[in-house]
Amino acid sequence: MSDAATAYQGPQRIYSGMQPSGDLHLGNYLGALINWVKLQEEWECVFCAVDLHAITVPQDPKKLASQTREITAAWLAAGVDPDKSIVYAQSSVPAHSELAWILNCTARMGWVERMTQFKDKAGKDSERASVGLFTYPVLQAADILAFKGTHVPVGEDQKQHLELSRDIADRFNRDFDAENFFPQPEPLIQGPGARVMSLKDGTKKMSKSDPSELSRINFIDDADVIAKKIKKAKSDADALPSEVEGLEGRPEARNLVGIYGALAEKTNAEVLAEFGGEGFGKFKPALAELAVEKLSPITQKMRSYMDDPAQIDAVLKKGAEKANAISEPIIKEVREIVGFWNT
Repeated sequence: MSDAATAYQGPQRIYSGMQPSGDLHLGNYLGALINWVKLQEEWECVFCAVDLHAITVPQDPKKLASQTREITAAWLAAGVDPDKSIVYAQSSVPAHSELAWILNCTARMGWVERMTQFKDKAGKDSERASVGLFTYPVLQAADILAFKGTHVPVGEDQKQHLELSRDIADRFNRDFDAENFFPQPEPLIQGPGARVMSLKDGTKKMSKSDPSELSRINFIDDADVIAKKIKKAKSDADALPSEVEGLEGRPEARNLVGIYGALAEKTNAEVLAEFGGEGFGKFKPALAELAVEKLSPITQKMRSYMDDPAQIDAVLKKGAEKANAISEPIIKEVREIVGFWNT
């Protein structure tokens, strides 16, 4: 833990979120949800459906609320427990928006311009992108700091945004002579499935925005669809190696071995000790069987939750009440520090 995190004397709290847009997939499960479920046993955890982030790109207003329910159903089905963790929708907690504006006035243009995600999402026509997409990382910092989050589970590709959150927290503390008011959140990078790649291209991260359904395994896929997608997953003509070093230069093979290992809670070395020397004709059916075994119960639970939206709404309402109870006093202090009237 860094000196900055050590100096902060407040509660240790994990903050994380996902956008309610598109179907959750195997990468979300292995890269985040498995860890969320484990973390909630030892930490105070806040998990947010970040619908404010979702609208930085066009969304169908008629579907956004149902998408929020769907992502919440997936979390609950995967084992996130609303009695152990705070589970809520971002837009139901005003602290996110208010603190985002204050931090927009703390962050520096040069810091935000260096964020690579805006360039990736905006593409060549960046002038037509929303201002919200540009300031997305500042809202992300506000998400964490509105709860004085001290730790954030992130993948390697998200570390840049967390570094910005740390810079913004430090700048606010210094600008307003509020030493250690905001913590500088630390990254938590855990788990063998921290970066699950596309089934069609082992050099690209599995993504719900990929136009090919065959690139990912969705939570709502049934057993037959899962088996089909794994059968069609890109591989190569060589047998699996017996040693991890043999996966170098074979991104698709590494990805499939990594997925098996994450589902089976084994290292790549342990997977290769079992399947080394075998071709994908034997390995893929074994992977499909394991994926169905692990994901089918989650799919069934998720569908059960989706059949009872009132139950999901009750979870989100209770979570919002808990989230507001934490964030409102923090925002009240922020107003006083900034010098707003009628604080």
